[in-house]
Formats: sequence, structure tokens, C-alpha cells
Amino acid sequence: MNTTQDHLLISDISDDIVLLKNGGGAMILQVSAVNFGLLSSREQIAIISSFAQMLNSLSFSIQIMIHSERLNITSYLKLLDAAEKTQTNPLLSKMIVTYRQFIQDTIKENEVLDKKFYLVVPLFSLELGITASKESLKQKIKTILLPRRDQVIRQLNRVGLKATQLNNQKLIELFYDIYNGQSVEELPLIKTPIEVNLSEPTVIIAAEQPTPQVNQPSSPPANQLTSQPASPAQRGESSRNHPFVVQELTD
Repeated sequence: MNTTQDHLLISDISDDIVLLKNGGGAMILQVSAVNFGLLSSREQIAIISSFAQMLNSLSFSIQIMIHSERLNITSYLKLLDAAEKTQTNPLLSKMIVTYRQFIQDTIKENEVLDKKFYLVVPLFSLELGITASKESLKQKIKTILLPRRDQVIRQLNRVGLKATQLNNQKLIELFYDIYNGQSVEELPLIKTPIEVNLSEPTVIIAAEQPTPQVNQPSSPPANQLTSQPASPAQRGESSRNHPFVVQELTD
């Protein structure tokens, strides 16, 4: 019974190298992207010139691959739902619901794609010649491809691009996604739950102006203080001692 592997050009993935059935091999680098449209005209010309110099300096062939896959934000929407349920502030809860609806409508109206850029450094079987065993072939491929990889990474750094070689696990995931058409299950930028805390507003009261200190007679001892209300006679006495007293004039 035929399987999918019978139609693939890949024979094995070992030591971060893709071994081909025709006797060749390849190294795959993942390259960062630059938003070319947001750059000024002078910056665009500089990048184009640097990239042209990089291509002219290479003595071997390279392949540029762009892998696009539809973005699945189901896990991100579930994360927003959980954040909305745990949110105690009604205003923030309403904002999370509005934002979730905006994201969902955007995905429905537009096709959101996750694009990744790769640069393949191949090695053809004609460059390798005849080898005795698979291990010697693998060692010969590494001996030739490693200097080429380092040269490409240096040249890309001059352009402002960062390149990293894919390891065995990343290579397996890449080819699995290519041949199975799986979409990304989660957004890479969101890794922690959303927690928003809104503290109560702090009221700042301006300090009052200091009042001059006046020497006053000492207060009576605590044991002489009473909580009983003052008698009418005492209230009258205190009112007569007040500096502002209005007396009725007789005819």
C-alpha cells in the first residue's frame, strides 16, 4: 500500500539537516521580516542595495520560501471569554466584550494569514559525488553547508534581517503543516491570561496652611472631664464670657 512518504523527496531529517532521496541535502533558515512599506525611500533603496550585494556575493544557489496559513483564533477568543467572566469591573468587562466582537468580525470579513519566511540552502547530489555510507554522506553535507549557512546569516544581518536555523523538531512541524494544511491554533503574542485590576481613585487633599500657635492654659486632667451636658447656668455663664455679647438697652 502506497503512503504519503513515497511521494516526498525527503528521506530523513537528522542533525538539523534535511536529507533528500536523490542524495542531496538542505538547511532551512527562518528569517525575520521587515515592513518595507513603512520605510522611507532612502531606507528602501539601502535595503534593496544591501540585498543585491548579498545575492551577488553568493557562489551557491538559495531558495526563498513564504509559508502562509490561515490564522485560527479560537483559543484567543476563549481566553477573552475567561477574562470577561473573571473581571469584576463592569466597565472593563464591557470593553472586553466589545473587543472580542471586533476581533470576531474582523476574522469573518477578512482572511487573516500568518506568514513565515524561510531561506533554503540546498546541496545537490552532483556536488557531493559518490559516498560510501549514509553517515559519511551526512558528514560531508554538514561540512559543505555549515560555511554556507554562516555566510548567509552574516549577509542577512547586513540587510537588517535575523536568520536562525531550524532544528529537527521545527523541521518536522514545518513539513507536517505544509502537507497537512493545519492552521495556527493560538496567537504567539498572547501567552499569559489577561488580568486587569482597576484600583479606587485616590483623593488628594491639599494641606492646610499652618496656624500660629497660641499659648493656652493647660486642659484639666482627664479624671476631671465629664460627659454630662452643661447646665443652663453654665451655658449662660459661658455666653456672658463671650467677647461678642449683645445687651438690650433700656429706655
